[in-house]
Amino acid sequence: MASGASGTESARRRRRTTVALKESLRELRNQLSLLNHQVGGRLNLKDVDLDCLELISTGGPLSPSALARRAGLHPATVTGILDRLQRGGWVVRERDPDAADRRAVTVRAVPGRTQELFRVYGGMNSAMDELCAGYTEDELVLIAGFLRRTAEAGRAATDELSGE
Repeated sequence: MASGASGTESARRRRRTTVALKESLRELRNQLSLLNHQVGGRLNLKDVDLDCLELISTGGPLSPSALARRAGLHPATVTGILDRLQRGGWVVRERDPDAADRRAVTVRAVPGRTQELFRVYGGMNSAMDELCAGYTEDELVLIAGFLRRTAEAGRAATDELSGE
């Protein structure tokens, strides 16, 4: 009888821990959103501009239509975002020499501008370095794996909602 009761208590503790983890992830999302909003304000970028710049920086060069799909935005909205990013010197549009359509363009981030982003995110990067210093290598590998799988789950949920 005791093992059944301890199994039930173990299941309750696990549910509580899982709920606490999900709450922590929501709080992290909120804090990162607020941080990104402040960074965008410092760099004269809208939140969505910063999101698209990140997608271009990490996954680019991209065609505007590929960016629209990845960001879950209407192509006309992406055109306005790219106009603002190009005016700000964050991205360049280039003709795609490999495309069948001679009008096709790709968008790439301007490499020198990333240093400006790193500077504005400097406080967070320093805080993360301090935080990571308190964990062992094995713990960091475990945390990195969890976060990577969490991001993959988020991508899958986004794709499902967008109908892809």
